[in-house]
Amino acid sequence: MKNFQYYNPVRIVFGEGQIKKLSDLVPKEAKVLITYGGGSAERTGTLDEVKTALAANGNRSVFEFGGIEPNPEFTTLLKAADMVNKHGIDFLLAVGGGSVIDGSKFVALVSSLTEDDSTVLRDKAWDALLSGCSTIDTAIDLGVVLTIPATGSEMNNGGVVNHSERQAKLPFRSPLTFPKFSILDPTKTLTLPKRQVMNGVADAFVHVIEQYLTYPVNAKVQDAFAESLLKILVEEGAAVKADPENLETRQNIMWSATMALNGLIGAGVPQDWTTHMIGHELTSLHGIDHARTLTILLPSVMRELKDSKKDKLLQYARNVWALDSKTDTKQDDDSIIETAIVKTENFFRSLGLPVSLADAQLDESAIDPIIKQLEAHNMVKLGEHGNNDLAVSRRILERSLTSAA
Repeated sequence: MKNFQYYNPVRIVFGEGQIKKLSDLVPKEAKVLITYGGGSAERTGTLDEVKTALAANGNRSVFEFGGIEPNPEFTTLLKAADMVNKHGIDFLLAVGGGSVIDGSKFVALVSSLTEDDSTVLRDKAWDALLSGCSTIDTAIDLGVVLTIPATGSEMNNGGVVNHSERQAKLPFRSPLTFPKFSILDPTKTLTLPKRQVMNGVADAFVHVIEQYLTYPVNAKVQDAFAESLLKILVEEGAAVKADPENLETRQNIMWSATMALNGLIGAGVPQDWTTHMIGHELTSLHGIDHARTLTILLPSVMRELKDSKKDKLLQYARNVWALDSKTDTKQDDDSIIETAIVKTENFFRSLGLPVSLADAQLDESAIDPIIKQLEAHNMVKLGEHGNNDLAVSRRILERSLTSAA
């Protein structure tokens, strides 16, 4: 196991009816900006529930900013940052899923990038994003009411922002953007469309894989935790499909997605993120849902990097899919690994998700623009070894043209 420091200050408030706890969690004197997405928070009554809880707390200065996109847009977020400065906001309350939370984290950071007036400087904000926001040393406080379990953004300090004008989708991270608290009410997921639910299961699954499927460092706790999360997501993915109204299933999915990316299973172990970095370009160029880019790419990442990941792929096959060449003498290691990859593909298919570029109506003409974007964004040394250059990314994309299964 590698040396590590683990720190996570996020207070989690989990369970049905916990939005009322906002009256205890948000400072009474705060000027609050509620941020949300495309209107589901309004339609489902969650936004009214949030405002009622804030009113009970005595918060009289409450503002709203809606319309944050599923892939939060740089230009939209700068408008929210300008609103923060115009009204002297000192507390952001993100009501939604990962995109709203990621976007709100970015707003919390870039609101300080002004000069003579309160307008955020676009060039400074873009330069900050290019640096992963590592150059910003101040941020306003943030709280979360989670409605879509998927990204784990409610319990970490990272995010991703899309800039359509530049055809870029870039990650950032800052110790200043850990939420002060996150309220997780699984009943809020019961109104989600099936597509979002299945996307969320897959997104969490691949988050675990990126931190687990690398090479062994004898991190038994992290490995066992990761394998348990993967098995739970497989089980609960099938369960939520069969019985969408089962609240216990929703509870397990919500908590699994949070635990998948709160830093715990990634502490002291190598991490990959190749699938995510290439996937970001697919989203930016073609508007494909983030989770669906991951299910398109992951099987090909597994196959292309089979040699460097062999030990962990065999462990994955054995401990997640109950496949073992030592007990099944009819299959050698390579066959066991391929069977595990096929089972992974079939799991994604069972959720109604694509597993190839062809499934997303893309062909080989999509590959060159993706490679150019990876180069433009300096994504040229990906993976746990930093060996996944543009040639490797190209081979992964070529493998992804059609399903091998």
